[in-house]
Amino acid sequence: MSGKHVIVIGAGFAGLSAATSLAQHGCRVTLLEKNEGPGGRARQFQAEGFTFDMGPSWYWMPDIFEQYFARFGRKVSDYYNLVRLDPSYQVIFKGPQAVDIPAAMSELRALFERFEPGSGARLDEFLRQAAYKYKVGIGKFVHMPGRSLLEFADPRLLVDAVRLDLLQSMHKHVRKFFKDPRLLELVEFPILFLGATSENTPALYSLMNYADLALGTWYPMGGMHRIVEGMVALAREQGVSIEYNAPVEKIVVENGRATGVQTAAGFRPADVVVAGADYHHAEQHLLAPEWRTYDEAYWDKRTMAPSSLLFYLGVNKRLPNLRHHNLFFDEDFSLHAEEIYEDPKWPSRPLFYVSAPSQTDPSVAPEGSENIFLLIPVAPDLPDPEATREHYYNLIMERLERHCGTSIRDAVVYKRSYAHQDFMDDYHSYKGNAYGLANTLRQTAILKPSLKSKKVSNLYFTGQLTVPGPGVPPSLISGQVVAGEVLKELRIKN
Repeated sequence: MSGKHVIVIGAGFAGLSAATSLAQHGCRVTLLEKNEGPGGRARQFQAEGFTFDMGPSWYWMPDIFEQYFARFGRKVSDYYNLVRLDPSYQVIFKGPQAVDIPAAMSELRALFERFEPGSGARLDEFLRQAAYKYKVGIGKFVHMPGRSLLEFADPRLLVDAVRLDLLQSMHKHVRKFFKDPRLLELVEFPILFLGATSENTPALYSLMNYADLALGTWYPMGGMHRIVEGMVALAREQGVSIEYNAPVEKIVVENGRATGVQTAAGFRPADVVVAGADYHHAEQHLLAPEWRTYDEAYWDKRTMAPSSLLFYLGVNKRLPNLRHHNLFFDEDFSLHAEEIYEDPKWPSRPLFYVSAPSQTDPSVAPEGSENIFLLIPVAPDLPDPEATREHYYNLIMERLERHCGTSIRDAVVYKRSYAHQDFMDDYHSYKGNAYGLANTLRQTAILKPSLKSKKVSNLYFTGQLTVPGPGVPPSLISGQVVAGEVLKELRIKN
């Protein structure tokens, strides 16, 4: 043991990852979580016999999870049973036209060819380039702490950076390969959650298409919270002490060093503090003004990824025509993106997403029932009164009922909504965002809020408002990256 005591604030993916990585190398780690259980946005709740994942529902980049557990001599299968979905998901295009996206590459190629002759071969080249971006982007760049330009001084990285298409937009890049509007929507949808329109998103992020179309869509039986449960079990195996219902009220700083944190139970001393809570909250509300690196004006100018309006529904019958994942692109894709990013407002004709995990997993709903999770991506920092939530509920339920060919609202036995104010109440989420900081070129790497305080020598930050960015796999990596920086500065071999 190094004898160094580290307090980690927040038991989301990044906080759990950082805590476990630090404990593995001999630090005494206490993880303090404000809520009653772990997971952050990936919490889970039960009601009326249904089990609902509250946040993340897509399991992409399975290699990142395997690599994470392998760091500790473990495998994903030690903690949960992972299955690949086939079809990966369903897209409902205008028309409406429902299309299954197959898991097999040969079938996917045939689907593209059916929409646009010649696009099957172009898909191969598109994914070949995307595979390179995935290998370099995920294998190298996202593991960089983003604290200095010197990190990019290796000439090999500069060559890689050119091939990563950092200066070309996703919008322009994908149109070199495909013309059919359905194919364009299919390859551009993953960036809808990154925080910008395709015109303002670097073509680097075609790596998301490789993760989607080549690596596939997976599901941990029992729900996404099984990942959290596995991470908690692993953290405890490594000796992490986890305390719930323990919100941190203040990070105590003396002479430029954090001496610990203040909670309702009293002062908790620490040699190092890692804030895995919302970065803005931790800096603007837990630190005294003289110890803040950024001011409110800085934060207000950040481009945030979207928020979400969510509905958790328990339905007392099975619903036809659904898959595990269902994307409703039956309205104007570009209009909705504009109303999130360019002219923020509640969307006039929203796209939406439906997760029906009971299509795959009978454990999440009573027999003969359906577990439904609805999500509308929306701009952050919007008022979300009950009347607004109810308006959008009925708007999208009409379309869902039309697609399923059956009434649904009269069969709903459990209903819960969740939006901006809930994100703020539960996670201190800045402007009620759901996904963190947008992955725009001006908010990449060293241009993100720093993972280390510039004024408090032993205070670090991790999660979706710092490097590498939003999403579950990046959050796992964020925790590992910040742990590596802590260990390096404590002079503990990583």
